[in-house]
Order: sequence, then structure tokens, then C-alpha cells
Amino acid sequence: MLEPVHSLHPRPGAADEPVIKLAVLAVGGQGGGVLADWITDVAERNGYVAQSTSVAGVAQRTGATIYYIEMARDTGRLPVFALSPSQGDVDILIAAELMEAGRAIIRGFVTPNRTTLIASSHRIAAVSEKIEPGDGRASSSKVHATAETASKRFIAFDMEKIAADNGSMISASLLGALAGSDALPFTRESYEQAIGTGGRGVKASLAAFSAAFDRARGLAAAPSSRPAEPAIVESVQGTGRVSGPQNLLQGWQALVARIDLMPLAVRDMALRGLRKVVDYQDIAYGREFLDRLDKAVALDSAGHAHVLSIAAAKHLANAMCYDDMIRVADLKTRSTRDRRVRKEVGVKEGSVLQVTEYFHPRIEEFCGTLPAGLGGYIENRPKLAGFLDRRINRGRRIRTDSFAGFAALWFIGGLRRWRRGLLRHKVELAHLDRWYALALGYVPADYALAVEILNCRRLIKGYSDTHVRAQSKFDRVLSALDLLKGRDDAADWIRRLREAALKDEKGDMLDGALKTVATLGSSPIT
Repeated sequence: MLEPVHSLHPRPGAADEPVIKLAVLAVGGQGGGVLADWITDVAERNGYVAQSTSVAGVAQRTGATIYYIEMARDTGRLPVFALSPSQGDVDILIAAELMEAGRAIIRGFVTPNRTTLIASSHRIAAVSEKIEPGDGRASSSKVHATAETASKRFIAFDMEKIAADNGSMISASLLGALAGSDALPFTRESYEQAIGTGGRGVKASLAAFSAAFDRARGLAAAPSSRPAEPAIVESVQGTGRVSGPQNLLQGWQALVARIDLMPLAVRDMALRGLRKVVDYQDIAYGREFLDRLDKAVALDSAGHAHVLSIAAAKHLANAMCYDDMIRVADLKTRSTRDRRVRKEVGVKEGSVLQVTEYFHPRIEEFCGTLPAGLGGYIENRPKLAGFLDRRINRGRRIRTDSFAGFAALWFIGGLRRWRRGLLRHKVELAHLDRWYALALGYVPADYALAVEILNCRRLIKGYSDTHVRAQSKFDRVLSALDLLKGRDDAADWIRRLREAALKDEKGDMLDGALKTVATLGSSPIT
């Protein structure tokens, strides 16, 4: 549906003037309407007549809206303005997110001999990307490459980060990029004057505008000088394994020193994995991670480009940081989450934010948070487990903006101090050790197969029912190992089975692939 937003009717005149055509693609909450108003204001301040319209869309999420602006120098004659953009007839296109730039190219709004394309390089996952059981993310690099060839000029950097760093909305940094591109014949001061008429948030908007203006002009942002270690120290304080910031820092540095002794190709992934497991539990857990990783490194070699060790570093970290009630409660009570929610919702300063969390625990999650002996005792007695499940297995809404609700989740999150003695931890580590030993056991005979077995850990993810389904797929994929043992193409088949499991939530593709494996002869695949 077409909705006129702003229209100016100039007085009649006698001369023609070229019309500049500009489109802005933005989704809800990105300030596309504000950006369109600013651009229209800038044009009028510089003696142009302008018209702005908006066309609502349903491209993804809540729907991308196209804000379309046409402007021409006021010569006294009424120009003829269109209400929406046409294919091959856009001078400047601004996309508030990278994939919106890709959609604009597909729709024909970007042409190589005409269009200046300005896009924020950050990503917002589309629904189609989120529902994929595996990694459903579209390739950002392909969009970048296509944009370079499809446009006359392509300007892209993370404008969302610039806006967030300056406490503003992305519309301000998009305007700064437009001004810095010199795609419009207006001065920087006229853009800043348009922002200044907004009244609220002017200072933050001007700061984001200035930073984006400089980036568009090619000025590199100053690198951050903040060291990495303090962030780790903050994330592990209160875990009970080491005491005091100084001891935490020393413990962390000792672990990093171990990584520095590893092959160069492995260090980056090993450090990422170490950060994750230390944040999840504590310094001692990070030591366990490196102890396990050392086993893969010892079996690896430069001749294989250390692919086994890199895969081990990645998937060991993910396996050790399984989702449980403790993890969920911990994440929901962190101050960083509160700040993120306030930013996403757009809560004004001084306003009260009410947050309701939804939990639906099953008896399995309840037993998993109990000491291993007690949890196992309940699970091994179906009648007792069923009796408790009827009282536990129901949805609960917890208000974390209240003291009682927040305290309840904070208490559950604090149970990570005792996680090592709980039933869920015992079960997860036993499963991890079996998988890891299975993979490393294949290294001497079939290096590639060992790597693919490690990569199968991608199948296990999520919480509650999602985790059960994921583990079922994992077990079904590895059940084919006995059928593939000794084949030269065993690694390739495990990879195919894993990809089939990741692409299909119901598992129909995996069932078909397993039937194919069951009928294989001794000859390699073609």
C-alpha cells in the first residue's frame, strides 16, 4: 500500500531541472522515516523541491519499507515526481542492512552506470535463515561482491555499530555516510542543521553522523586500546574456582600462555574456544578444555594444515558449553542482556521496563540440576519421575523486573558453582568423551573421517526438546560408521549425512541418505 508521507508543491515556472532519485530501504525500528525527513529537509534548505513517499513491504521480519525521495532544484516550474522507484531509475540507494542491499539489487534498483549504493555491512538474520536447523546464514561476501559490480559506487561499513557506540539510531550514521559520499550536492553543515531541528537526541545523532561521515570519506576509525583480559576477568568473577581479580588474571594468562605454544594455525580458534568455556564456567574449566585439545594437537601435523586441531578447538568448546537451566538463567540475569533489551525495545531513559520470561521445564531439566546421585535416583524410578513431572511440566511466566522473579533466576544461574556435581554435567561430559575418543581413534587410519566425526558435533544444539531431537540426529548419523568402516569415501558419506540432517528439521532427508548408505556395496561413490 502506497502512503504519501511528505509532499511540497512548488510554484509554476519555466525551466526543466534534472530530478535526483533516492531510495532508502529500512525495517522497523531503524528510523527510516526520520532519515527520509532529514534528507527532504536538507534538499529544501538548499533550494530544492522534494517529495517523500513510503511503500510498506513484507520482505522479512516485520517488513522492509521503501522510503522514496525525488528532488529537483526549484526553478519556479512544477516538476513531475514519481511516487515509487522504478527499475534502473535510482541515483542513490541506501540500505540499512546488508541483505536489504542484496534485495535492492535483485529488484533492479541498482545499476552499474548510475547508482551509488550505500549500505550498512551488519546483518539481521532473516526468518528463512533462522529456521534452518544448521547454519542457514546467507553469504555476506557474495552480496559484497555483487554490490561492487552492480553499482556505480559501493560504500559499506558497520553503521549500526557506529550508531550504537554513539548512543544513537542507525538513521544518523546512514545520513553521515550519505553526506560523506558527496552523492548529493549539499554541504555537511546543511545535513547537521537538519539533524539539529529534531530537538531530542541531537547530540548523539550528530556524533554518529560525524563518525559515519569520516568513515565514508575513508578515515579509519581509531583501534580500540582496551585489553582483552579484563573482560575475561569480569566474566569469571564469582565462580568460586579462584579468588580475587589478580588471581583470575594470572590464571587466565597461564592458559593463554599454553595456547601460545600451540601451532600458529590453531591458536585463533583455541583462544576463541577458551574464552567461551571460561565465560561459561571458570578458569579450571578452561584448563580442562585445553587438556582435551592437547590430545588432538598431539595427533595432528602441519601436513594436514592442523584441520583436526582446529575442528577440535571449535567443537570441544561448544560441547562443553551445553545449554541447561543454569545457563539460561545466567544469561537472562546478566546486565548486558538488560541493556540489549532496552536498546532493542527503545525504552526511553528513566522509563520502567517490564520483562516477562517464559519457562517450561520438564522432569529431565529438573533432574539435571540435581546432584548426580539424587537426579539419577529419580530418573531410574518412572513412577516417581512421572509424579514429579505432572507438577513440574507446565509453563511459567517469571517477571524478571520484579525482585522475586529476578532473584529466582539469579539463584538458578548461581548454581553453576556446583555444576560439576550435577546430573546433567555428568551425562554431557560422558557423551562428550565418547564422541571425542571415537573421533581421535580414527586419526591413524582415516584422518579425514576423524575430522568429519568432530564436525558432527554441529548437530547437537539447543535446549529441552530441541536438544533431544538434535542428539537423536547425531546418533543416527554416527550409526552409519559401522557400514562405512574401511571405505575410502567414508568421510565424504559422513559429511553428506550430516548436511542432510542439518537441512531438514524433520529428518526425512537423513532417513533417505541412511537408506542409501545401507545399500552401498564395496565400490566407492561416483
